[in-house]
Amino acid sequence: MFHLTAQGAAPRQRWRNSLEANREYFLGRSIDCELPVPWETMLSRRHCRLEVIGGALHVKRLPSAANPIFYKGEEVEGCNVLDGEQFVVGNTAFLFQEVPADTPSPNDQPFQEFLFTEQELRQVRFEDADRRMEVLSRLPTVIGEVRSRDEMAAQLLNLILAGIRHADAAAMVSKNRDDHVSIIRWDRRSEIDGMVRPSTRLVRDAMHQRRSILHVWEKTSQQSEGSDYTAIAEFDWAFCTPVRTGGEECWGLYIAGRLDHPLTQLGNASLNLQADVRFTEIVAEIISTVERQNNMEGQLSVLRQFLSPPILAALESTADEEGVNSALLEPRECDVTVLFCDLRGFSHKAEESAHDLRGLLDRVSAALEVMTEQILKHGGVTGDFLGDAVLGFWGWPFASDDAPLKACRAALAIRKAFAEIHANPKHPLRDFQMGIGVAHGRAVAGKIGTRDRVTVTVFGPVVNLASRLEGLTRRLHAGILLDASTTNLVRGRFSNSEGRFRQLAQVLPYGLESPLLVTELLPPEQDDPSLTDADIATYERGVEAFIAGDWDTAYTALHQIPSSDRAHDFLLALIAQHNRRAPVGWQGVIEMSGK
Repeated sequence: MFHLTAQGAAPRQRWRNSLEANREYFLGRSIDCELPVPWETMLSRRHCRLEVIGGALHVKRLPSAANPIFYKGEEVEGCNVLDGEQFVVGNTAFLFQEVPADTPSPNDQPFQEFLFTEQELRQVRFEDADRRMEVLSRLPTVIGEVRSRDEMAAQLLNLILAGIRHADAAAMVSKNRDDHVSIIRWDRRSEIDGMVRPSTRLVRDAMHQRRSILHVWEKTSQQSEGSDYTAIAEFDWAFCTPVRTGGEECWGLYIAGRLDHPLTQLGNASLNLQADVRFTEIVAEIISTVERQNNMEGQLSVLRQFLSPPILAALESTADEEGVNSALLEPRECDVTVLFCDLRGFSHKAEESAHDLRGLLDRVSAALEVMTEQILKHGGVTGDFLGDAVLGFWGWPFASDDAPLKACRAALAIRKAFAEIHANPKHPLRDFQMGIGVAHGRAVAGKIGTRDRVTVTVFGPVVNLASRLEGLTRRLHAGILLDASTTNLVRGRFSNSEGRFRQLAQVLPYGLESPLLVTELLPPEQDDPSLTDADIATYERGVEAFIAGDWDTAYTALHQIPSSDRAHDFLLALIAQHNRRAPVGWQGVIEMSGK
C-alpha cells in the first residue's frame, strides 16, 4: 500500500491519496485528473504520469507540460521516487510513502486534508451572517444557565447544527493524555440515522496541532467500521475544532456532512467549508474564553482572601490558558518582609467572656479584619491566622524593592486604625491592644493546597524573628518594632510626614544566638504630638549612652522624655536596678530572660 501526499505553500493546500501498484495515474491542475492539484499554478492541466512499479514511484513529465519537475534538487523529465522521497513542481512538494500492511484501509485516508490558520479564518466572510449571529447570540445563555456539562453539550450541538445547515452530525469529543478519543455527546439531524463515530485520527491531529483541520473522504462502500480513521462511510467530509480551555484533557467540536456533488467535481469546492469552520471557531473561542474566565475567577476567589487587588490584577494579566499562572504561586525562596500583628490580652478577655464566646469571636474577627484590610490595602499577602494574630508578608509572588516600605506603611495604618478605635468609648474593640513586629530576610513563600482549598504561607527564620519582635513590644512598651534589616532599608526612604524611627535597645531574645538592634516605628509628629522630634533625638542619645555603658548620662537623658511615653520605662528600671552603673563586662546587649 502506497500514499502520495501533496503539500503546497499554504497550510490548507494539502491532500493525501492512496496509490495502487501497477496502476496509471495522471497528476495536474485539472479536476479531470486522478490526482488534481488545483492550487498549483505551475502545473499544467495534465502535467505528469505516475505509476508504482516494484515499490518505487515512476514519474514522467508529459510533452504538454510547460514547467519542469525537480527531483533531489535537479530538473528532470522523469524519475523513480523511492519510499520517503519527494519530487517538486512549482511550490508544491509530493511525498511518496509505502504504508505498512497493518495500516487501516486506503479508502479510510482523506482524499484532501486542509489545515486552517487563525489568520486565514479571520479573512472568511459569511454569506448568511445574520442567521449565524442570531445563533451565536443564544450561546451565552447556553453557557451561563446550564447546570451540567452534559446539558451544555446537548444545547451547544443543537446550536451548531442550526448554524451549519448542511452539516448532518455534530459531536463534542475529548482526548486524554494517552491519546484516547471519546465522545462526550453527539447529535444528528435525523435521529434514525444512528450514532456518530468520529474519525479518531482527525480528532487527534486537530488536538495535537491545536487548530481546525478538515478532512474530505473519497466516497466508497468499502470503508471499515472498525477503522481508526473514519468509522462510518456515510460522511464525505468532517472537521474538528479544538476548544482551548487548558487542563490535561483536550476537547473539541466535530462536525460532519455529505457533499452534494461527485468527488471528481470537487476541485477547490471544499474550501467553501471555510465559513463553517470559521463559525465553529467563533463558538470555540467564546466557550474557551468563558471557561478560562470562570476557571480564573474560581482560582482568584480563593486567593482573594490572601492577596491584595494589585497582586490579583497582576496575576490575572499574566494568566495562561489554564487560568492563574500557577508557576508564580509555587513555593520558592525569596526576599520577604514579614509583619506579625497580635492582639494583646486575648487570653484574659477569653476568661472574662466565657459566658459569651461567640460574642468574643465576633470581636476578635472584627479586630483581625482591621489588620488584614490594611495588609491587603498596602499590597501585602495575608498568610496564616494564628488564633488572635495575623501574618502578612511582602515580596511574593512578585519581588519588590518597596516591600519593606509597604510593610511599614501597613503597620502604621493598623496602629492608626486602632488609635481611632480607642478614641471611641462605645466601640466594641476599644479595649483591644495590639503589637506589631516587622522583619526582613530570606524565606520560602508560596501557595500550598488544592484548587478549591488553598493556604498561602511563608516559612523561615524571618517569620520567627517578626514574631519575637512582636513579643518584645510588650516588654519594651512599644507599638511597632523593626529589625535592623528593615530599619536600614526604610529609614532613609521615609519622610517625617510618613513616620519616625527611634532606636530602643540592643537585645538578645531568649533562644536566639545573635543580638538584635531594635527600632521603634512611630507615627509622624502631627499624628502623635505627645512625642516630639526633639524628644526622639534626646531618647536616642540616651540609648547610645546606655549601649556604651555610660548609664548615668543615659538615665539623665531618658528622664527628659515625657512620662506619657512608656518606652523609656524598661531602660530606666534596668538602670535603677544597677544604681546607674553598667555591669562588669557590659557589652551593650540586654539578655531577655523569656519569650
